[in-house]
Amino acid sequence: MQTIPTIISESLLFNGLGETHLKSIFSIASERTVTRGELIFSEGDPGNGFYIIIEGRVKVFKLSMEGKEQILHIFDPGEPIGEVPVFSGDLFPASASAVEKSSLLFFPRKGMIKLINTDPDLALNMLAVMAKRLRRFTVQIENLALKEVPARLAGYFLLLAQEQESQKQIGLKISKGQLAAFLGTTPETISRMLKKMSDQDLIVVDGARISLTDYNGLEELAASGRI
Repeated sequence: MQTIPTIISESLLFNGLGETHLKSIFSIASERTVTRGELIFSEGDPGNGFYIIIEGRVKVFKLSMEGKEQILHIFDPGEPIGEVPVFSGDLFPASASAVEKSSLLFFPRKGMIKLINTDPDLALNMLAVMAKRLRRFTVQIENLALKEVPARLAGYFLLLAQEQESQKQIGLKISKGQLAAFLGTTPETISRMLKKMSDQDLIVVDGARISLTDYNGLEELAASGRI
């Protein structure tokens, strides 16, 4: 298992920074452990700091007026959560909770702003992460608004293939219910789509492992939505 300093140094925000800068960053951080399902912050809370995941997994989500959950993203170790409102001075626009028992590092807003003012490299890293998040959420909004469930599911598999650097096999990190909430559908629909995709030899499902037997076919499905 990686040490906390190693995870910080290899994280999206702090990758490439020198040892002196990393020591300054680590000096303002405090560790927090959360249990499965525990809220980390709620929509509307003051953005008084952000987190980097050390161990475990965290979901960021919004709730509709009817209480329906829409998962915006699932974050893994090394990834920051809640960083945008911290630097804009706004409230958290969504909620975050632990998918499983997780260890987090908390970075207070005032301390981070002070470091950013003295370190342009850190500011550039922050901008790069925010730009990447914006592209990711733009794609998700487009998928939810314009594409049918088969295309959303195929697109999600392709995204995992890119993140896991494999066009042959991917590992699902979330439950079927969480995947349904992320894609804006129901677990029953996800089950039907998985069966159809298996029947058409696009994938082979083995628990949380999914073999991508027809990568080009998945790309066509993600574009057309026809299955």
